[in-house]
Amino acid sequence: MTDALKRLSDEGVAIWLDDLSRKRITSGNLAELIDQQHVVGVTTNPSIFQKAISQGDGYDGQLKDLAARKLTVEEALRMITTADVRDAADILRPVYDASNHQDGRVSIEVDPRLAHNTVATIAEAKQLAWLVDRPNTLIKIPATKAGLPAITEVIGKGISVNVTLIFSLERYRAVMDAYLSGLEKAKAAGLDLAEIHSVASFFVSRVDTEIDKRLEKIGSDQAKALKGKAAVANARLAYQAYEEVFGTDRWAALERAGANKQRPLWASTGVKDPAYSDTLYVTELVAPNTVNTMPEATLEATADHGEVTGDTVRGGYAQAQADIDALATVGVSYDDVVQVLEDEGVEKFEAAWNELLDSTKAELERLAPSEA
Repeated sequence: MTDALKRLSDEGVAIWLDDLSRKRITSGNLAELIDQQHVVGVTTNPSIFQKAISQGDGYDGQLKDLAARKLTVEEALRMITTADVRDAADILRPVYDASNHQDGRVSIEVDPRLAHNTVATIAEAKQLAWLVDRPNTLIKIPATKAGLPAITEVIGKGISVNVTLIFSLERYRAVMDAYLSGLEKAKAAGLDLAEIHSVASFFVSRVDTEIDKRLEKIGSDQAKALKGKAAVANARLAYQAYEEVFGTDRWAALERAGANKQRPLWASTGVKDPAYSDTLYVTELVAPNTVNTMPEATLEATADHGEVTGDTVRGGYAQAQADIDALATVGVSYDDVVQVLEDEGVEKFEAAWNELLDSTKAELERLAPSEA
């Protein structure tokens, strides 16, 4: 074991685990990762819960009680997922307290079927914050066009937010604008800005997966030479945009009022192509005041052989821009790629949520008490 995870933390990268399950909580595994692997936060999504609830019998006791109460499947699912998030938040509470409330965070996502409905997303975010009832929760809202005004409204109510499914630089700038607008609303309402936190989840590996597929189809040497470069380049340019936005007079006024910067979070950091280093989206995206949320396999790979050599982002803006610009010269449309990825991202989470509803319904029926 190297001490790469400690070096990563020392460079200003918060290490979060991209996974949660009842077993991980009750076995002590989450506490162990916090204690031994520098994990300071947890992210969840519909796919993660679908996997957790469909495997093993860890949820049977709660499901049996929910079935006896004849809750709807949607209500039951929210009781199950918020219980896990609440328990994880309690385990992470010491980290939250020690980090001036920046880390020790657990994220839970609004129903992905609401991704294109602003009003319903706001209502769901408020409901989730109330249900979990822990100060170290982040409510995940997708960065769809309908999600942007929801982000502003929810932040404006003092609820901390993890903005998810960001793929494009243009949308990322809109997300930061939505966050600042929310802080301005919160300030006008007299809320304590110091207690409002946010991260912006910029997805990484899926960018390479989609672009590499297109480059392979084009097939020229010039196209193939660009494989494996776009995702890191895109994320580095996102950090450049972050530095610009949080260097403005608009931000300075909010910072004087106690506001926190919205940290960039690198999501989807598990490497999909075995031709690439399994720590690529960790070691090549080291920068201050960022979060990297990792699947456990990526966390273990980084701990085992990750080479953390300091900041690998801020010196690479020119090359990153050149790598993105080169895509157009071989016939890959960046704008089309990021729109496809956003659409697919929403669809995948919605499909996982529907699958989760179906499996939860089946479990509720299986465990329902027989009518006397």
